[in-house]
Amino acid sequence: MNLSELRPAEGSKHNDNFRRGRGHGSGNGKTAGKGHKGQKARSGAPRPGFEGGQMPLYRRLPKRGFTCRNSKDIVAINLDKLNCFDDNATVTVETLMEVGIIKNPKDGVKILGNGELTKKLQVKVDAFSASAKEKIEALGGTAEEV
Repeated sequence: MNLSELRPAEGSKHNDNFRRGRGHGSGNGKTAGKGHKGQKARSGAPRPGFEGGQMPLYRRLPKRGFTCRNSKDIVAINLDKLNCFDDNATVTVETLMEVGIIKNPKDGVKILGNGELTKKLQVKVDAFSASAKEKIEALGGTAEEV
């Protein structure tokens, strides 16, 4: 079975405009799919998240600070980590993952200028700090933002 072959179970999906409560001959008459009695069988059933008058979970938990929805999670790598590559090698996000320097590139990779670089490299990642770019180019390498 492939992901492209997945189908909902037979009879599990039905149209939203299905007419409920139109007699027992329709297959959904009498209680109209609501079962017998109880709060959920009646009109005006509570909204989602209502806990019967108990303080709801979303009000019990503390709310602090602010989370920016547009922030990016950038993976930072120091220059000295790039010394594991050979001279004149091309360093990309894929090669960094192969070597094991990073596991998950998340929203991007940035090279920072901490440490010393001893090899001439062609580095192609998402971002560089000014000092990292300077040190890479001082050795004759190239720092290209992708």
